[in-house]
Parts: sequence; C-alpha cells; structure tokens
Amino acid sequence: MWILLVLLYGILKGTREVIKKKALQKNTVMEVLIVYTSLAFLMVIPDCKNAMGVEPVDLLWIAVKSFVIFLAWIFSFKAIKKMPISIYGVLDLSRVLFATLLGVTVLKEAFSLPQLTGLALVCTGLLLLNRTRRLSSYKAEKIETVYVVLAIASCMLNALSGLLDKILMKRVTSSQLQFWYMLFLVLFYLIYILVTRTKIRWLYSFKNYWIWILSLLFIIADRALFIANGMEASKVTVMTLIKQSGCLVTILAGKFIFKEKNIGYKLFCAAVIITGIVVGVM
Repeated sequence: MWILLVLLYGILKGTREVIKKKALQKNTVMEVLIVYTSLAFLMVIPDCKNAMGVEPVDLLWIAVKSFVIFLAWIFSFKAIKKMPISIYGVLDLSRVLFATLLGVTVLKEAFSLPQLTGLALVCTGLLLLNRTRRLSSYKAEKIETVYVVLAIASCMLNALSGLLDKILMKRVTSSQLQFWYMLFLVLFYLIYILVTRTKIRWLYSFKNYWIWILSLLFIIADRALFIANGMEASKVTVMTLIKQSGCLVTILAGKFIFKEKNIGYKLFCAAVIITGIVVGVM
C-alpha cells in the first residue's frame, strides 16, 4: 500500500511541476508561492480538529521542516520559471542521491543488492543527462548555471524534508503534520513578503486557476506521502526512488506542451533512471 501511495505522490509531483510552469507564466514566483500555500492551508482547515494535541518539541521540528520547504520552494520555483521543465524534471532526480545518503547515515537503513543496483542506474542516468550540457542544442536552451544550482539546492532541501517526515510521522498523525506544516509555511512566506516589501497582486493572483489546481494537487499528494511515511514498512531510500516516477510527466509535458528540445535524449536518460527505480523497489 505504501508503495502505491508514494507512486501516486510521484505522479502528482510531476504534474505539479508542469502546473507550476503554467502558473508562473502569469504571476511572479512570490505571488504563486503565497497564494498557492494560502489556498492549500485553507483546504486543510476543516481537518483542524484532528490536528490538535501536538507536543511543543514536535511543533518545533514541524516548523523546521516548514522552513526547509520555504527555502526549497523559492529555489525550485525560480529554477522552474527560467529553465525547460523537462530539464528541471530530470535534475530533480538528483534528490535520490541526497535522500539515500540521509536514509543510510541518519536512519541506518540497510541497502540490499537490488537497491544498490538501482541507485547505480539512477546515478548513471543523471551523469548521462549532465553530458547534454556539452551538446549545441542544449546550449541553445540558454540555461544559466545559477538556476541549475538552485534546482540542485532545492533537491537537497527536499531530501532533508523527506527525512524529517519519516521521523515526525513516528510521533504525529498525517492530519497534525499537514495542518501545522502548512500553517508555518504560510507564516514564513508572509514574513518574507513583509520584510522584503514584495508587491503581491492578490486579486490578479487569485484569478489564476493554475494556482488553484496546484494547491489541490499539493494537498492530495502530501497527504498520501505522510500516510506512507507513517507505515512501519516504508523506507526513505526506496520511497525516494519511487517518487522520481514524476520525471516522465515533466519530460513528456516539455515535448507536447512547452515544445522543448532534446526530448528524445532526455527520455533515454529518464528511462535509465526509471529502470533504476524499478530495480531498486524489487
């Protein structure tokens, strides 16, 4: 069951990356982020009765998780806005490396031979993707190095968030984690906007229906992931591999929606990575 829940999360995650790109065509990064998180929080408020009773120390760690995601989303949204979604989708697979490292070193998760083989294939796919930076058609996409760095930094922070999810779900319920996590996230973005005096076109942003769809998919995907994390049999290393199934969504969207280049080669790299995922969960 937890594998199916994480697979659902992965597919919805890939779909969300595409919708983020569409939403960012009409609004700024901070407009999408604050409205997106605010709408998502409003959607979980009806479940607030099940969110009470969290210990102060757990609230502190949930706040830490929220701050990690606060940074990760700023980085990822800026990268998504400026680079082809197909490239971002495959770069996002690098979180496998960071999550695996955290799962083994912090949670002491053991690696089986299929998992090691799967990880090796994932790494191979990522290295093959990196090779495209030397292709003239890739250069034509004009991707600045800073956005590649932001995408990878976001992957590192998301991997850390996944580790915190696994730890927190041993002490809190999915309803508690989702409610407080979303509340803290909204507060962090509001503080950022106030401190930096960022101008937000509230009414115009709320009219962007892509943001509404994004918020709904976010709530569904995160609830599925939190429930999966709460299951004893679930492992961070395997879950991280399964999550990367969403890269196929972003690559195909890059081809058919955004008319991006080098799709064939990117699909080949993704196929190697997906093969690694399948081997890793066997």
